[in-house]
Amino acid sequence: MNTVEKQHAPDSCRLYVGTSGYAYKEWTDAGFYPAGIRSSGMLSFYAGRFSAAELNYTWYQMPKAETIERQRRQVPPGFLFAAKVTRTLTHEIDPDHWKKAAAHYRDGVAPLAQAGQLAALLIQLPPSFTRTQPNRSHLAALLDALDGLPLAVEFRHRSWVHDRVFAEFERRRVTLVSVDEPDLPGLFPALDVVTCPDLFYVRFHGRNAAGWQSGNMQHQFDYHYSDDLLWEWVRERIIPMAHRAQKGIIFFNNHVRAQAAENASQMIRILAEQGLGVR
Repeated sequence: MNTVEKQHAPDSCRLYVGTSGYAYKEWTDAGFYPAGIRSSGMLSFYAGRFSAAELNYTWYQMPKAETIERQRRQVPPGFLFAAKVTRTLTHEIDPDHWKKAAAHYRDGVAPLAQAGQLAALLIQLPPSFTRTQPNRSHLAALLDALDGLPLAVEFRHRSWVHDRVFAEFERRRVTLVSVDEPDLPGLFPALDVVTCPDLFYVRFHGRNAAGWQSGNMQHQFDYHYSDDLLWEWVRERIIPMAHRAQKGIIFFNNHVRAQAAENASQMIRILAEQGLGVR
């Protein structure tokens, strides 16, 4: 598989760990947030525990620059954001209007890019987005439309495991997202392929196979990673990727009952015990 060749000491790679989304009311009941906290106070509390956050709401609605700037001001200057690209660019594509939507999206996330706090735009593609010629063309056009911003692509279908895909990402300096998810037919596998020397990106979705097939997000992402599984990921994939990238962002999406926050804290401890450059 085509990967970035240049190697360096893994402890020189800056690692940022966090969760996919943070404004979950159930996290108060789970003990992550203090009782009585308001939604408006969650991000600043969260930023006291983690060095990065993945914005999920930007998938459901177009980000607005004023809202993004407000969020940016609630965190320390070194805090990083990844923002999921809006669903009208990935899941509900209108061939006549998506380019205008991409331009609006660029405007919405501009405060993060201008402040140097945008780690990546996450282009998450659905399992139905297989490697067909129309889909390849749309993805290429979308990457062109968002060019100049740090881009990361998460595939959900195995058909995209192809050296030509990795080589094109390497040429464009686009990050291939590494995923941990259930071992189900057709799903994209866990890889340690680095296609951009600037950044590697890992998303932990959990391995709840039955929940994944249920269509219910509370079941799909109900999973807790053991220390052993996280250690395995660090040894087999994260350390090799840290050899080949200057920065890495790691997010946990198993948000049910604040399991993501607990596993992110575990990951920070494990990375520190390995002497890696966790922020």
